[in-house]
Amino acid sequence: MDAQAVRNLLADGMLLFDGATGTYAKSMPDWPEGAVELACISSPQKVRQLHRAYLDVGCSAIKTNTFAAHVGLAAENEDMQRSVIAAAVAAAQSAAQGRAAVFADIGPAPVSADAAYAYVQMADYFLDCGISCFLFETMPALDGIAEAAAHIRTKNPQAFIAVSFAADPDGFTRAGEHAASLIAQMDECDAVDAVGLNCICGAYHLQRLIAGLPRTKKHLLAMPNAGYPHVIDGRTYYDSDPIYYAQQVIKCVSHGAKILGGCCGTTPEHLRCIASSLKKVDRNSSVKTETEQGKNERGCRSRVAQKLSRGERVILVELDPPRDSGIAAFLDGAKRLSGGGADAVTIADCPIGRARMDSSLLACKLSRELGIEAIPHMTCRDRNVNATKALLLGLSMEGVRNVLAVTGDPVPTDDRDSVKGVFQFNSRVLARFVHSLSQSGETEPFFLCGALNINAVNFDAELEKAQSKEACGVEAFLTQPVLSRQAVENIKHARNMLKGKILGGLFPVVSCNNARFLQSEVAGITVDDRVVAAYDGLDRAQGEELAVRLCRDAAQQIEPYVDGYYIMTPFQRVELVCRVMKEIRRV
Repeated sequence: MDAQAVRNLLADGMLLFDGATGTYAKSMPDWPEGAVELACISSPQKVRQLHRAYLDVGCSAIKTNTFAAHVGLAAENEDMQRSVIAAAVAAAQSAAQGRAAVFADIGPAPVSADAAYAYVQMADYFLDCGISCFLFETMPALDGIAEAAAHIRTKNPQAFIAVSFAADPDGFTRAGEHAASLIAQMDECDAVDAVGLNCICGAYHLQRLIAGLPRTKKHLLAMPNAGYPHVIDGRTYYDSDPIYYAQQVIKCVSHGAKILGGCCGTTPEHLRCIASSLKKVDRNSSVKTETEQGKNERGCRSRVAQKLSRGERVILVELDPPRDSGIAAFLDGAKRLSGGGADAVTIADCPIGRARMDSSLLACKLSRELGIEAIPHMTCRDRNVNATKALLLGLSMEGVRNVLAVTGDPVPTDDRDSVKGVFQFNSRVLARFVHSLSQSGETEPFFLCGALNINAVNFDAELEKAQSKEACGVEAFLTQPVLSRQAVENIKHARNMLKGKILGGLFPVVSCNNARFLQSEVAGITVDDRVVAAYDGLDRAQGEELAVRLCRDAAQQIEPYVDGYYIMTPFQRVELVCRVMKEIRRV
């Protein structure tokens, strides 16, 4: 069955895929050790036996045994990868004998790989074997898929291409993307014929996700796991009842699904139950005709964002959180900064990796009790995805409308025996996760900020990272402080390269020792020697006077290239920052 035959079948019928190749293979007697894909070469008869087990229960499509063929093979041995794919195609086609479609099965590329290159390379090997149907499954993001699909269509204009994303029960992929958004974007890709969801979720949760998707222009696909795994004696088991599983999967038909199948843990018995149930289903009875989850069109209620959108300059001021539970000085400082002209107070998240009062709780307190706009920093260092989502839901509830997504300083070396960093994702993935929550409607829209290190040695690489952040939803960049001529030049360059707003960083250096410390000990800050020398021999009052003057001069130099300023408060010297704000408002 080729690509055109698949289209003909879907015109007035359903396509039923097989189940889990990997987990089912491991349950078969005498299956060889090692990666299941290698069995295509060492034991092709076992692979054919696996395919036939699914075909015999009524499946009309099978996947080649190649899900992870690029993970352990492509980077290390391209010849081996090509051999595995050729053997996998031969085994699947021999089993199908024209009675079912054979789909090239392509799983997600390794995180470190160029996804487009990895997918195109695999696709070429499949095309060389005469394959015309392709399934990109368990995808966490869009990276490389559109490029690969376009490449396939260039080589074979009649190819049938399906793309399936893997999301948790809340609808988010491991890359922090919201599945509904990914499917909506892939729905606009002309080279793709079918979109949907597979893996991670059991049948109940996946059919609920399918029910909440907007209507798609393409064929909709649903392939859940057989429940959720548990481990016994080092082996992973799935024990979802096949009849219950089929009952849940069949519900996807009423939500518009035309392509069904199984993922991890599903056996031929699970697919037999689906095939049997499909015979009794009225496929036209309740297929949805309206979008059930529209695009989030609520506007962001951040006052900072609204002011920037009107073309007005803003001033943000960073105030470090307290080291203990005493909050009076922090609240007093925030009030004085707000009264002195700060549009918002930004709050660091455990700076330099040492515990301080939580930035998000402080932001909530400022918003609720003082009406002060706050921008809590949110690091990747201290929370997994569940804790991060819980915190964002709380911020949304409390009316905090801004977030600065940053990687976070590492835990200090002397604390690493007792304190462990989490780092489940980097700042780009965190930004994408925050943006996805806003898009899905689970939170109010956040004004999403990111960091830009204008003191980076390789600033071109820093700009590429910033452009990736913009693609993940970042709308504004807060820069490191301008304390060198090169920092000014880098801000000019950033203005030409970035679409987002730029808030130029200012740091009121207060003494010669402070300047030398910043120059020598603080990563990401560069201080010109002329600045250090200017503070030599000055007392406190003179040092503060010079700090105000240098901040004003820096603000004047970067004024044509920025949308506002981001001032860091040294040693909680709030009055000094208020003087700086007064000066730069005259710029």
